[in-house]
Amino acid sequence: MPIEGRDVLRRAITGQWKLSAGGAVLAASHQTGEALVPVVVGVVIDQAVSGGDGRALVAWIAVLALVFAGLSTSYRFSARAAEKAAELAAHELRLALTGRVLEHRAGAETGRLPGELVSIATADAKRVGAVNVALSAGAAALAGLLAGGVALLLVSVPLGLLVLLGVPPLLALAHLLGKPLERRSGAEQERAAKASGVAADLIAGLRVLKGMGAERAAVDRYRATSRDALTATVRAARAQAWHDGGMLILTGVFIAIVALVGGRLAAQGDISVGQLVAAVGLAQFLLTPLSILAWANGELAQGRASAARIASVLSSPPAVAGGEDDLPPDVRGGIALKEVSYGLLRDVSVEVAPGELLGVVTIDPAVATSLLKVLGRAADPESGVVELDGVPLSSIEPGQVRRAIVVAEHDADLFEGTLLENVGAAAEPGAAWPAMEAAAADQVAAALPYGTQTPLTERGLSLSGGQRQRVALARALAAAPPVLILHDPTTAVDAATEARIARGIRTAREGRTTIMVVTSPALLAGADRVIFVDGDGRITHGTHAELVHDHETYRAAVLT
Repeated sequence: MPIEGRDVLRRAITGQWKLSAGGAVLAASHQTGEALVPVVVGVVIDQAVSGGDGRALVAWIAVLALVFAGLSTSYRFSARAAEKAAELAAHELRLALTGRVLEHRAGAETGRLPGELVSIATADAKRVGAVNVALSAGAAALAGLLAGGVALLLVSVPLGLLVLLGVPPLLALAHLLGKPLERRSGAEQERAAKASGVAADLIAGLRVLKGMGAERAAVDRYRATSRDALTATVRAARAQAWHDGGMLILTGVFIAIVALVGGRLAAQGDISVGQLVAAVGLAQFLLTPLSILAWANGELAQGRASAARIASVLSSPPAVAGGEDDLPPDVRGGIALKEVSYGLLRDVSVEVAPGELLGVVTIDPAVATSLLKVLGRAADPESGVVELDGVPLSSIEPGQVRRAIVVAEHDADLFEGTLLENVGAAAEPGAAWPAMEAAAADQVAAALPYGTQTPLTERGLSLSGGQRQRVALARALAAAPPVLILHDPTTAVDAATEARIARGIRTAREGRTTIMVVTSPALLAGADRVIFVDGDGRITHGTHAELVHDHETYRAAVLT
């Protein structure tokens, strides 16, 4: 297990040690009280029933009543403490996982679908939190076994020694039985999380799939993933059955041996009738702590498997290095790429002046993706450097980069909440409405039943594609960062609206650096300058009009 993730897991569980310890003490008191019941019954038989002493019978029944009152109280409060510790530990793990996923360094999402991360943060965190309950119950079971063994020692030394010496080998066998369950539980959680991730992915793209007529391929993909998850679940259930069945056989044989030895001692006259009743009762009682140990062992096995998955997320290598330097308080917005190579970018050198509105056109969409990653510091260049006001981005703390440079992705999601809440999420007071006018999102508000207060569904799917684009663009403009990078923000709007948006972007971003990675003639015509990156990585500079007139490949890229 990775060290960083292991430390977080240890803190999440041991951080509740007071609650867990308190619950364990109360649970141990409960189990000790349970062990006293057959002993008291045996005493009642020997001292009250056999001698016909009514007053003694009433007194011992009162003692039993007190014991049962203590049992009820200790059980209730021990269960409450253990469950609270489990929920708090699971909550702390969910916070740690959420913090790691949202961390500016990124990397936790690499190779994992969003639904898979949700499964880890819910099901796996809950299983690890439940370790607190298992540990409390296990400690109580051990206390019960110890109390039962001591009680049997008082009844008969051979019976007590049999229990005290027999429990350690039984626990060792239980640990061995839990190993296959731990392995297969890990595989089960892995496949189940994968199936959840694929399902969430398919549901998110349902409209696109239907539009393409690809429903069958999507169903086949999910069926294959679900079948893998089912196979892993069946294997885990089979391991669980072998574990539980094996523990039942072991505990059953152990209890039978204790009862057989007790009966033989009674037949030989070495113990009284009351002591025999106590011995048989204690033998039956021992089944409970042994069963609890079997359950706790299974919970710990599954908890270890889930802990390994959580640790793998928490210890995921970051996508970018940390960076220690701070940005100057007044960011001018000058951007420079110096011989940058990343992905399909090769030795690219570009300078963007503070306040410039720059258009960028690429032949290959993968080139645009690589450019967006290095500009927003979602990844560091393989070689070369990207600078902001002369400071290398790689030396700046990623969170500060995100505040200074905002990349508005083409497929940016909206959130549940009102239209105004979406636009004003990162805006200064009063900045939301001007940004909506610039992005033509005021038209969207006018078409909705409650205007800007209209609630949006998850991911804004209650809006059309063009409406979502305008709201997402308004949100980016309202944030008013020193540097804004837009990626195809108008692909789903009509020509008249696109022309209005082009004017709105220029007005809203006056004096601030804006880079538009687009192929829209309307947006490019409003840019101060356009950079064209052809299929071979060569860069051509000029205005939109100049490039349309002089560059055939550019003309084909933006006008066809």
